[in-house]
Amino acid sequence: MKTEMDRRRFIALLGAAITAARAVRAQQKAMPVIGLLGPGSTNPPGPAPAARRQALSEAGYVENQSVAIEYRWAEGRYDQLSALAADLVDRNVDVIAAFTTPAALAAKRATSTIPIVFVIGEDPVESGLVASFPRPGGNLTGFGRLNVELLPKRLELLSELVPQARVIALLVNPSNSNTKRTIRDLREAAGTKGVQLRVLKASTESEIDAAFASLAQLEAGALIVGADVAFSSRRQQLFTLAAWFGVPVIYDGR
Repeated sequence: MKTEMDRRRFIALLGAAITAARAVRAQQKAMPVIGLLGPGSTNPPGPAPAARRQALSEAGYVENQSVAIEYRWAEGRYDQLSALAADLVDRNVDVIAAFTTPAALAAKRATSTIPIVFVIGEDPVESGLVASFPRPGGNLTGFGRLNVELLPKRLELLSELVPQARVIALLVNPSNSNTKRTIRDLREAAGTKGVQLRVLKASTESEIDAAFASLAQLEAGALIVGADVAFSSRRQQLFTLAAWFGVPVIYDGR
């Protein structure tokens, strides 16, 4: 189910991106260029790369034959997104496809003329990307999956599935701009459910290892993994650690 959802999102996203690029190049014969910008990994695991190739194919495009893609991944370093966005603008790409709110905001700061299509995990209006849903305005449009807004609901669900867990840990990436909001919202939800919340901050492989190792000391009976692309790119590590430490974990994606 998650794979199919990812496939559809990429089909919609890249379809819109290619349409925008084609419109820009309508008077030219040069190959359209899409700039992909995100905080994740160059070679992410999971269905995303295959979904991207399938989306291009269904739109009638083949990478490096009828469309070019400039990839800019921050490898979990959110502070690099502005420079990466500026580089795409300098390369005069036809459209920027931005993944996550920080990437979309970096692209927005970098250009007011190149079309930007985003996929983010929260409300794009509240995030300051667009003016409204019916009239986004400017040069941005895209999808908001409301992952951040759903985190409190995941805590409620986890506390019902593991009722013996009186302490629930939350794993967040400290460099993500949504971290403060995530912690605030989850603390409120934890108070409502009568459980304690312990916040663990990590972004690198070693920091994630250390976070899981501290669960026993914190007496955490369950763990919530925050919505973050850096965690998605380390999903195998997360799965392995969860199994090794025998802790129930809930994620933002399958």
